[in-house]
Amino acid sequence: MKRILLLSILSVLVWSCTEEEETNMTVSGTIKGLKKGKLFFQQFQDSSLVNLDSLEIKGDGTFSFSHYLETPEVFYLYLDKVDNNDINDRITFFGEPGEIIINTSWKTFDISPEISGSRTQEKMEEFKEMISRFNIKEFELMTQLDTEEIKSDSLATDSIQELLRKNIIGRYRYALNFGLNNLDSYATPYLLMVEAAEANPKYLDSIYGQLTPEVLESKYGKEFKKFLGK
Repeated sequence: MKRILLLSILSVLVWSCTEEEETNMTVSGTIKGLKKGKLFFQQFQDSSLVNLDSLEIKGDGTFSFSHYLETPEVFYLYLDKVDNNDINDRITFFGEPGEIIINTSWKTFDISPEISGSRTQEKMEEFKEMISRFNIKEFELMTQLDTEEIKSDSLATDSIQELLRKNIIGRYRYALNFGLNNLDSYATPYLLMVEAAEANPKYLDSIYGQLTPEVLESKYGKEFKKFLGK
């Protein structure tokens, strides 16, 4: 009888430890104005977008997902909001162990979500805010380049193309400086692969060599290593 009781206790302890390991991150929040829809919790695995979990939302727009991860990774919330519109339906965020809170609205689901609880997410937002300025400038220059007035003026065309070149260089410089100033951030290898893939390999290699051991051993640290051909 004592043996059976001991085995039962051990089983409960093992189950508890396993359960705790499987859910070291929670992602919860509210989608304001959403009355009905299906929310998917997603992640890229082997180059494919996989649904980790899903939830039917009816009523108040609240949601909650749990997941286990070893180091910060990029996840997605995809909302099938039954409006025959595929725009503004996916939020990208950096998850990490702990509690992540994401509050947004039905109409502007992925435009301006409020995300808290992830230091890595804060770094990604800092980076993207600056990069967006370069992207906006590029769009403005490309729009000018496409006008009939500029097309008919070779000097004006050359001038705008030179501004485009400088804008691209400026974007790469910012990305590389961001990496050098955030060698301890899990966001750094991910953002460099996404936003500075065509930068000079020797500069990317230099940043890789200075990343902290924790970042090097992370998911994106290892992918960055493969990206550099190491």
